[in-house]
Amino acid sequence: MKIALVGIGKIAVDQHIPAINDSPDWELAATVSRHGSVDGVDAFTDLGDMLDARPDIRVVSLCLPPVPRFAYAMQALAAGRHVMLEKPPGATLAECHALTAKAQADGLSLYATWHSRQADMVAAAKEWLTDKRLTRLHVTWKEDVRRWHPGQDWIWEPGGLGVFDPGINALSIVTDILPHPIHVTGATLKVPENRQTPIAVNLEFHHPQGAQVTADFDWRQEGDQIWMIEAETEAGTLTLTDGGATLKINGERSGTAAPLGGEYPRLYAQMAQLIADGGIDMDLRPMTLVADAYTLGRRETVAPFHD
Repeated sequence: MKIALVGIGKIAVDQHIPAINDSPDWELAATVSRHGSVDGVDAFTDLGDMLDARPDIRVVSLCLPPVPRFAYAMQALAAGRHVMLEKPPGATLAECHALTAKAQADGLSLYATWHSRQADMVAAAKEWLTDKRLTRLHVTWKEDVRRWHPGQDWIWEPGGLGVFDPGINALSIVTDILPHPIHVTGATLKVPENRQTPIAVNLEFHHPQGAQVTADFDWRQEGDQIWMIEAETEAGTLTLTDGGATLKINGERSGTAAPLGGEYPRLYAQMAQLIADGGIDMDLRPMTLVADAYTLGRRETVAPFHD
């Protein structure tokens, strides 16, 4: 299938373009961007122009920041195109529900991707936890924003999510591997005095079986980056590290992890399957937890951040 990629920024260059080019399902037929393009691929600066000029392109993949994404997604759906959304799928839950209703009404496929769920050991962790009684789960997600989001001011503006931009990756894994739903009961949002979104967050959750579930996200990490989920059960401890690429059960490594580069190829394979099945996948649980954290969160002002 021919696909158009909208937003040729860092994530598109690092992940989306290689995944599309290596896939047997897809042909990158056009790009839409004011600042980037791909050699040998039809380039546009306006989505409407691309939709008019290329009726042969059935699918649009959106890699834009969250705030402008709704308008682009709705425009593509209105033109009868299937839509794939980089995470998070929108700036608000209401936007995502509106997109789902439009796709359902028009018989189109819509996919809210959560790339961290495709990390190599997430499925194995989910299977192991299926019949275990959880007693404690803690997430530690700490990275250096300067390394991963250099000069990207949109992440500090309303709708940019701040540290929840990576933190929602952890939440996407947690909501997938736990057999019971959780919800936020408390949050502390640490916001730099010169920014609009948090640089660090502490979260507490309700678990229906009484397990203690907490998370710490921080964008001020220097040195080794930490992406870890530790789940204690009555049958032992499961630890996911490296963003879900490595799994240990009771201290013993389980399986051989593939590189994280496998996440996006799996997303594009899933999108191809959704279109073949006429399906929609808009799991909004990770985004709901973030929205609830903003609703319940106590805001603390911390030192200014300068890129």
